[in-house]
Amino acid sequence: MTTLLYCGHCGRDTADGSHSDCRRALAMEPPRYCAECRRRMVVQVHPMGWTAKCSVHGELAG
Repeated sequence: MTTLLYCGHCGRDTADGSHSDCRRALAMEPPRYCAECRRRMVVQVHPMGWTAKCSVHGELAG
């Protein structure tokens, strides 16, 4: 199991505030930051979903 240290939307520490706006945004769009290392990810949005790739932790899809 992976611990999410950083917000995938804003990149800040998950303990820094409620991130309720970020959670609402992530329901509609892909994450921009890796939740494990805070690196900015390469994001591609396509008609059937999206992919987000961290250079260290690999790819997510949705």
